[in-house]
Amino acid sequence: MNMTRVKVNTNANNREIELRNSFYTLFENCPIPPNERLNNLSLFINRQTLSSILYMDFLYKQIVGVHGIICEFGVRWGRNLALFESLRGIYEPYNYNRKIVGFDTFSGFPTINTKDGGHDIVSKGSFSVTEGYEEYLGHILNYHEHESPISHIKKYELVKGDASKTIPKYLSKNPETIIAFAYFDMDLYEPTINGLQAIENHLTKGSVIGFDELNDHQFPGETLALMEWCDLKKYRIMRTPFNPNSAYIIIE
Repeated sequence: MNMTRVKVNTNANNREIELRNSFYTLFENCPIPPNERLNNLSLFINRQTLSSILYMDFLYKQIVGVHGIICEFGVRWGRNLALFESLRGIYEPYNYNRKIVGFDTFSGFPTINTKDGGHDIVSKGSFSVTEGYEEYLGHILNYHEHESPISHIKKYELVKGDASKTIPKYLSKNPETIIAFAYFDMDLYEPTINGLQAIENHLTKGSVIGFDELNDHQFPGETLALMEWCDLKKYRIMRTPFNPNSAYIIIE
């Protein structure tokens, strides 16, 4: 099967890239029988990926007692959406009200603003996925849905398109929406500021807003959007030991 290579960003040096390429070869040539591989994925989860999982677990636990849905803005391959489904099944398996909604163009960055800086990765089409991937992701999410109780009620949704347009449209169509957890991973200024403005009347005390690239010099747009949306002196921007750039605030 031929896989399309897409443009991504990495801070790894040449030695680390070479080491990881060798490890990818080990992964691709795994001798474990296919029906046992899923139960042995910890063989291939490196420190960075495990840190990301632990971070999302930490954030999820902050909103178990908060009413509302989960929104991820910028899902790409959907690893967090699948993780959120599993975490829901662990911490609140009967909370059928906890819908998980993912927003993405599924074609990479749609437009670039001058506030997004000049890094090479910040260009139209960066962080795209393979053609038709959202349909495949839907099957993945459906599987995870059925590994937990009340699977006959669909509790996830994918919203395709430019988030600057689709977030307000979704909330206009679903005005009753309360958002307990919003995770921003769009990297760019325009969709982030538009998304923050769109969700502000749907937040409650205790709502968590997470950011994937805050205070990141390669992706300044996300931080500039937050600074424009709110007075930073009124919020404690918190982090965990798990990720250097990721941070969150809690509405109080």
